[in-house]
Amino acid sequence: MNIKGIVFDLDGTLADSVIDIAESMNFVLKEQNIPVHEIDAYKQFAGNGIRKLVERALPEDLRSGETYTRNLNRMLEVYSENCINKTKLFPGVANLLDQLQEKEIKIAVFSNKLDDLTQKVVKVLLAKWDVAFVTGISSTVERKPNPQGALLAAEKMGLSPSEIIFVGDSGVDMETAKNAGMTGVGVLWGFRSAEELKANGAKAIISEATDLINHL
Repeated sequence: MNIKGIVFDLDGTLADSVIDIAESMNFVLKEQNIPVHEIDAYKQFAGNGIRKLVERALPEDLRSGETYTRNLNRMLEVYSENCINKTKLFPGVANLLDQLQEKEIKIAVFSNKLDDLTQKVVKVLLAKWDVAFVTGISSTVERKPNPQGALLAAEKMGLSPSEIIFVGDSGVDMETAKNAGMTGVGVLWGFRSAEELKANGAKAIISEATDLINHL
């Protein structure tokens, strides 16, 4: 396998962000006396963007209309201020990134976070590494599993999709890899299960970050 680049998902893959996500959303829910959720529940709520996360966190009868919009806007405010409070790299990720840089493997990030939040988190967590391209969702980049962001990353890295591994922790990431013509590698330290990764086309599944080196 002649791999020259890697596109990483952010939340659940590079960044252990579930506590900041959960605490921000629970703060919003508490403000309106809406039941909150355990932190682990947010591992299932996350992965499809903040709009879907807010929808999943709300009771079914509040998932539309003005109430939904108010909660979404408030979550955007609260999370923007708190998105790097407790968020950190997963164990082994820093070592993996060091090895990739040594091997001159190009790296990029494509997240279903809003782009401004993605840029903010990456700027803090990945400051010491050379990241070729970073994008979240925006008015010009559609949400995964649309492969648009992954293909933009390939273009910026100057590589063909066949030369790239797409690394993520969810079925959505594996679908994105397939849609982009990239090799999908699932990780087990994130938010979702091996069963979900396999069902959505993972070509390999790893349990430790540095195991990725074996797939280059």
